[in-house]
Amino acid sequence: MADQRSRRVTLPGADELFFRPSEPRTAEPAPPAPVPEPQPAVHAAPVAPPPAPRRKRAQPRRAPQPSGRQRHDEKITVYISAPELLALEQTRLTLRAEHGLTVDRGRVVREAVAVLLADFEEHGESSMLVRRLTDD
Repeated sequence: MADQRSRRVTLPGADELFFRPSEPRTAEPAPPAPVPEPQPAVHAAPVAPPPAPRRKRAQPRRAPQPSGRQRHDEKITVYISAPELLALEQTRLTLRAEHGLTVDRGRVVREAVAVLLADFEEHGESSMLVRRLTDD
């Protein structure tokens, strides 16, 4: 019988197509984490861990500046209702008609997120974000 080769074309995988040059590429997987050795049984009463201290921020984080008009490497999917989408689109059109700003919906959303994060960083518990999320 003749040499039967597959007619399937070999294509590169997603990691070869979409890798980021800033990330180091490794051909070998990372070694597995070491397994802790079993401890001998001790016949003593279990000790409850101390209560966790309330988390305090060591340093205030800075909200990222909106990225504006540029190519973005990261993506999220956000589902919104039809009235929210309509309001977003109306806002975009108002920005264009009344303020001469030609922006896409993504830019409006990035600016809104930046404003909300900055307000949260500055006002913490009394921020608009916390107030709106606790009203739900």
